[in-house]
Amino acid sequence: MKYLTFAAGLLSATTALAEVPTLTVYTYDSFTAEWGPGPQVEKAFEEVCGCYLKLVAAGDGAALLARLKLEGARTEADIVLGLDTNLVQAARDSGLFAPHAVTAEYDLPIEWSDANFVPYDWGYFAFVQSRDLAAPTSFRALADSDLKIVIQDPRSSTPGLGLLMWVKAAYGDEAPAIWEGLADNIVTVTKGWSEAYGLFLDGEADLVLSYTTSPAYHLIAEEDDSKTAAPFDEGHYMQVEVAGKLAATDQPELADQFLQFMVTDAFQSVLPTTNWMYPAVTPEAGLPAGFETLIQPAKALLFSPEEAAELRDPALTEWLTALSR
Repeated sequence: MKYLTFAAGLLSATTALAEVPTLTVYTYDSFTAEWGPGPQVEKAFEEVCGCYLKLVAAGDGAALLARLKLEGARTEADIVLGLDTNLVQAARDSGLFAPHAVTAEYDLPIEWSDANFVPYDWGYFAFVQSRDLAAPTSFRALADSDLKIVIQDPRSSTPGLGLLMWVKAAYGDEAPAIWEGLADNIVTVTKGWSEAYGLFLDGEADLVLSYTTSPAYHLIAEEDDSKTAAPFDEGHYMQVEVAGKLAATDQPELADQFLQFMVTDAFQSVLPTTNWMYPAVTPEAGLPAGFETLIQPAKALLFSPEEAAELRDPALTEWLTALSR
């Protein structure tokens, strides 16, 4: 009888376990890192969803989209988190994403209205350096210097693609000449942001392509104010990061719940000191002390998703041509 009771209990527990749904989210590597938002987001969402949240590190944003296109409707992903405005049109054109029903009052520097994609944070691209280094004030000044930089590949990385758009937005038809000037400053091109920033911290370069918010990490987490972002006269290109629900998901209601959770304080309050970006909805407690010290670009640059999609291939060709000479 004891055996039967134990077996029945085990069967009941196993059945209950099997009934707990799993929501799979493809995202970028730094989001899932121990120091990233992932662990806190996973814990907070699982407390309210009655589910398992499975965060899958699948490379930077551009690599995320490429993987999705390869997997198509067979993908295991229910949500993709980590695309940005430069990839939104290409993602929309893929036909892989479904509309959302999220409502939120965003604190973005631009108006936001998109049927498929929900913003969760934003920032400005910048070159991060040591504070005691004489900062270049423009791309031309950087090209004329002997400073060494590390950047990311625009074919796999959203910051890398953002840099292409930044140069294009600032210089238009003169962009090829800017890239030719920068070619001998570039130490290496990495697949993603984490690799590039690691090389910078290891002293392999004077500057690294990152964000105006990156020095906040050193200031707040390490109590180190030795890093800063170089303000460029041309202005800085904005990034808005987004998430979207896959049309092929077998958990549509749970996916909708996650996207709505994403704009709540439980998610947004985690971002400033884990993803080190500005949240799309300002947390109830405001931004952490230290964010007020960050540089504020005098001019914000941004292409619409449609413009970015049209410019992406020509800008990539210009970049590849300049770096191959």
